[in-house]
Order: sequence, then structure tokens, then C-alpha cells
Amino acid sequence: MKIYNLFPLLAGPFDTWEPHLQRAAAMGFDWLFVNPIQKLGRSGSLYSIADYFAINKALHNPGSPLTPDAQVRAMARTAGELGLSLMIDLVINHCAEDNPLVQTHPQWFAREHGRVAHPFCIEENGTKVVWRDLAQFDHQQALRFPDSPDGLLAYYVKVVEHLIGLGFRGFRCDAAYQLPAEIWHRLIARVRQKHPDTVFVAETLGCSPAQTRDTAGAGFDAIFNSAKWWDFHGNWLLEQYEATRHIAPSIGFPESHDTRRLFDEFEGNIDALRQRYLFTAMFASGIMIPMGFEYGFRKRLDVVTTVPNDWEQPNVDITGFISQVNAIKDQTPTFAGEGRIDRLDYPDPSILVLRKHDINGPGQALLVLNKDPWNRQRFYADDLYRLIQSPHPLRDLSPDWPMAELPTPFEFWLGPGMARVLVAAQQPQAAA
Repeated sequence: MKIYNLFPLLAGPFDTWEPHLQRAAAMGFDWLFVNPIQKLGRSGSLYSIADYFAINKALHNPGSPLTPDAQVRAMARTAGELGLSLMIDLVINHCAEDNPLVQTHPQWFAREHGRVAHPFCIEENGTKVVWRDLAQFDHQQALRFPDSPDGLLAYYVKVVEHLIGLGFRGFRCDAAYQLPAEIWHRLIARVRQKHPDTVFVAETLGCSPAQTRDTAGAGFDAIFNSAKWWDFHGNWLLEQYEATRHIAPSIGFPESHDTRRLFDEFEGNIDALRQRYLFTAMFASGIMIPMGFEYGFRKRLDVVTTVPNDWEQPNVDITGFISQVNAIKDQTPTFAGEGRIDRLDYPDPSILVLRKHDINGPGQALLVLNKDPWNRQRFYADDLYRLIQSPHPLRDLSPDWPMAELPTPFEFWLGPGMARVLVAAQQPQAAA
């Protein structure tokens, strides 16, 4: 899955989305992920939903002859014509505190000291952060009456089917690990009885390894990995990947709507943008970027305050580079799967060498990456074939300066953040 995250508050009304859809398709993305588009609660956060069956007034055009739902369906048709499948956030861990459900179905909500409970998280420094604009659903209540046609689980199914009716066939399940795995098993099974091609992706960031494994095994098609936070030195990301790759494929991202903009984080370094995109795309089977990453936007996305006027003039343009990397991923089975990854010893700590295996065959690939996005580094190997366990010749599919022939010994100066992508020759050849 190659996912372009269209952030609705930045994009504006649905009838203005077509240029963004066209750009995503031209870069080789096959999925368009949209954050929540439903009516918001009084806090104004995209993730504080006051009505699951009404559309956020900031996203539909009141002057259109089409109803808000019809405007969504028109956008979905345009996306489909461009080869994009639509994915949307599924937010069922909580709803807005002022959602009418709190009054009409009080039994659906968790209680704390007699009042509706608010969801919370514990930050790395131990601080408890409570979202007081949100009301926490009681998931155990949903499991106590799983077959009730008027129960909470049935309501979840109704929400999903409504969104499918608007044109969405994929769901990024927000804070999926906070719901019991049995709820996901039941919900996914019920939806697929009528809609067997529906895709469910679990948002598992911030949970323990055990929670990640349990959630990944609850019927999801994919989970998200933490490649964004890897500094290329420790082994924790490789260990995380190995622990879950047999359970569900994973999707990485160099930045997301929840993080600081990478171009700002690296002080305007285009080589860092290119480095992180290429690594993340080659590492696991899935890749996602938020809109604006391709242009080096600096202003962080905000689920409350972002507006269309926050669209920036491009600081850089790496759309062509992203297209190249996506093409490599499409045409190289090793990079499209979740095969074993070996980290190989190399004497220069500034260079990362990974060997990735094809999950369903003998294919292998080498990723030789300059960790330093500011300075060039020399890579030298007496014999590249000591680094790869394949009798087949290697081909260079690198997006920058690919070599028609690989000499022995092999020496190459890697530019700042640059990588060489070397693939065993039995794999399909990438387009020039």
C-alpha cells in the first residue's frame, strides 16, 4: 500500500480536491487516506466526532446542487478514475463529549466517579494527558451484548457501512490497540460478510510490543511501524519489524499529521527528505506521506486550527523522486513484502547496510545508505557478493546515478543522505 494522506482541513471542500488526487496518482500512490470528515464536536478537533452520519461543514460546498454525502461520492468517483482507493479514519475508541449518543445511549460509555470517562495517554515523561473533549466508549459493554441489533457493536458496523456507501473501502483504525481484539475480530468479520474487499489497517503507535502483536493478529490487513523515529543506529526497529512481520504487513512514514514537518525538523535539508522517504519505502511493505511532504512544507498540521490558507508555496519539489522510488517498490517484489531484514556489519558507522529477503522466494536486495544527510561518505566493498546470499548478478536500481555495471572491487561516494539500491537480477527489471 502506497498511501497519500490528504489532510481535509488543509485541502478544503471536496470539490477542490481533484488537483491533489491527480498529484497523488502521478506520484504512484494507490491509496488516498483521509482524516475524519464527519461533523465535529465543540472542540473542533477532527477526532472529536459529534455525528458519525453528518459531514463537517468546512468540507462541503453549501452552494453545490449536490448534498454533502453526494459531494463525497463525487470525490470518490474522481479518485477511482485516477486509480486511487479511498481510506478514512475509523474513530470508535471515543466520540465527542457533546455527541448526542452520550444522552441517548448512556450505557455505551465508560464511567469514572459516576461521570462519563475521558480517554487519556501517558507520555514518555510519565505525564498523564486527558482529552476532556472526548467521551470514552465502554468496549466491554459492546462485548457483553455482541449480537444485539441495537448494541454498540452493531452501531460500529453501521458506521463502517455508511462510510463504505460514501465510497471508502479502507479504514485506518485510530488507536486500535485501545479496543479489545475481540471487538475487531467481530467487527471486521461482520463487515466482510457484505463487503469482502474492505481493508482494515491498525494504528498501533505508542503501545507495547505485546499490544502490537495482539492487535496485529485481530484480523487487520496491516499495521503501522515506527520507522519515522529510527536514527539508523540501534536495533529496536529491526526487532519490532521481526516481531510482527509474520502476523501483518506494516506501513511506515517519514512524517505524519501527528508529527513535526520533516523539512522543518532538518532545517530545510532536501537530502534528508529524500533519504527518509527512500529508506521508509524500501524498509517495509507499505509507505505513507501527508500532503505537503513532497513540497517541503514547514507548518505542522493541526487537527483543530489548520485551514486551506495554510497551504504553502513549495520550498522544494521531490515529486519526481517519490515517483521513482514508488516505481522501484512496485517492480521489486522484495521491497513490496515483509521479508527478513539483516543488518550487515560495516566499518564506517556513517553507512547503513541492510540485506532484505523476498518473503515468497529467493530474491534479495541490498540497501546501502548514507546516514548523514549533510555530508558525503565513501562506501567500499572488496566484493559486493559477500554481502548478498544470491548467485545471481546484482542490478543497480538506485534513483540517483544507477550504474549499468557494478565493478569489483566496488567503490562509490554517497552524497548526503544518498543510497544505493541493489537487487538480484532474477527480479523484474524496473522501468528506465
